[in-house]
Amino acid sequence: MVVFRLSKRKYADRLSGRGAAKYANRWNSRGTEIIYTSESRALAMAEVAVHLTLATLPDDYVMIEINIPDKLPIKQVHFKDLPANWASSPPVTSTQRIGDAFVSSMQACVLKVPSAVVPGDYNFLLNPHHKDFKQIKIIKVVPFVFDKRIFQN
Repeated sequence: MVVFRLSKRKYADRLSGRGAAKYANRWNSRGTEIIYTSESRALAMAEVAVHLTLATLPDDYVMIEINIPDKLPIKQVHFKDLPANWASSPPVTSTQRIGDAFVSSMQACVLKVPSAVVPGDYNFLLNPHHKDFKQIKIIKVVPFVFDKRIFQN
């Protein structure tokens, strides 16, 4: 399976989870290293774009294609297991605990979670500390330019 990650160019050559650990995000609390990826390029862009404005539009982003071997098991978070406010902004601690538990349990390297930005689409979280993580590889990095029309009223 190929997943996608939109990133600043200077971080494109490594998948570490350190960037996510600097902040509390939807699926991790501060200090938990996890890597956010998406099932499509469009979702990867949407997940980043919700945090930007036309004034803060970056010009140094790249789209990273990442291969997750089909043989790796994927754990999934189901809607029925999420609280009603799981997609709220700012993120709730209950979803952060789910991601933190995923990382610390070491039961799987990949966790499929619903997107709070695009209902019906999914993101894939990667545990950089899992023994299977070394099988996950970056296969392509290409420049990415945001279309300014996305940010115009």
